[in-house]
Amino acid sequence: MKPVIAIVAGGYSSENTVSLQSAAGLLSFIDKDQYQVYEVILTRENWQVVISKDEQLPINKDDFSFICGNKKIKFDFAYITIHGTPGEDGLLQGYFDMIGIPYSNCGVLASALTFNKFTCNQYLKSYGVKVAESILLREGHSISSKEVKEKIGFPCFIKSNVGGSSFGMTKVKTEAEVQPAIALAFKEGSEVMIEAFMQGTEVTCGIYKTKTKSVPLPVTEVVPHNEFFDFDAKYHGQVDEITPARISQELTERIQQLTSTLYDILNCKGIVRIDYIITKGDVINLLEVNTTPGMTSTSFIPQQVRAAGLHMKDVLSDIINNELK
Repeated sequence: MKPVIAIVAGGYSSENTVSLQSAAGLLSFIDKDQYQVYEVILTRENWQVVISKDEQLPINKDDFSFICGNKKIKFDFAYITIHGTPGEDGLLQGYFDMIGIPYSNCGVLASALTFNKFTCNQYLKSYGVKVAESILLREGHSISSKEVKEKIGFPCFIKSNVGGSSFGMTKVKTEAEVQPAIALAFKEGSEVMIEAFMQGTEVTCGIYKTKTKSVPLPVTEVVPHNEFFDFDAKYHGQVDEITPARISQELTERIQQLTSTLYDILNCKGIVRIDYIITKGDVINLLEVNTTPGMTSTSFIPQQVRAAGLHMKDVLSDIINNELK
């Protein structure tokens, strides 16, 4: 009997559509000879398994199963590819822990911690990791534009503290732009992060580990055509993504080593991608940790896997079998 795998997509945030694109990528990569694979789409209203284009069946949330004909099908493993809540913030991980289904991603604590960018960066700062100066605003709190200028300076980034895909993010250059940017970011969640701009080269590095090996992937250099790596750059091709990055071997190895170290500090699991800015003097500054990275054919991780001479099918099998065993 082949293990029954759920590719869990959708979710309750603006990143729903991006998640469905990642699910399509995973469905194309995964080894169908080795696993029986279904796509499961979660919305606030319904959890459904996709049987065909015209047929979806309800998921029984008691044990994450479904009835097909007269047969009950239970999943052996969940590959979570929800960007945003409830798949990236630890909520779904807690559910799977409680019902005893292994899954692809980090556990509850690592997921919740990395989802909260401000908290994660402050935590890693205590380990000597370099991060941008930042301020956290919670709902109901405010800050004057003058105070932002004095404490953080311009330009700066104002974004949701728990969002992704650059939804609600603004690069702010003047005092007049501060309050509209804060209002926009609050539309994505109840916390807003105001972060200092760092001039440098943006790079990103993927990694996964199993019980028997650690696989740091090649580093990708990110050169947006726009002012920063916004939604259009990420998903509409307005960016040059260069893998491997045009940096020295020594700097590449330092980034890969830091990525491995952060993976262990956070007690990560599965594939993780960490974004950095390299500033003057080859200083590596952390931007953020992504525990549910994009998985379309053009996303960073598949690019890096190809550049490493590996195959996504084998990488996914590594991750699934590591948990099933």
